[in-house]
Amino acid sequence: MMIINIVGFLFIGLIVWWFWLYKPAETEATKENRIKVVANNGIYQPARIKVKAGTPALIEFVREDTSPCAAMVLFPDFEISEELSLKQSKLIELPAMVAGEYPFHCQMQMYKGVLIVD
Repeated sequence: MMIINIVGFLFIGLIVWWFWLYKPAETEATKENRIKVVANNGIYQPARIKVKAGTPALIEFVREDTSPCAAMVLFPDFEISEELSLKQSKLIELPAMVAGEYPFHCQMQMYKGVLIVD
């Protein structure tokens, strides 16, 4: 009985870490403020993107995952919603932004990412 409780607490800890505490590493865009993001295996890779403030950004999305959730990407702060075709590249141009963090996600918010503007 004690072993079952310990395993249960470990799983609870893992779930808390995965959904609320884990933050993937930041990836910086090129000098041209351009970066490629792949939607695969339930995540955006990279999921934390750092871009320069005051200049437009270009994000190239490639959908590798056949999940219907991966078929859309939304940037709610910019009112951008784009459909991603399987195994095809989709270039999304974002306007010049002020410093801050701007989330992006799929329509059900299972795939999540954040755009960090410095």
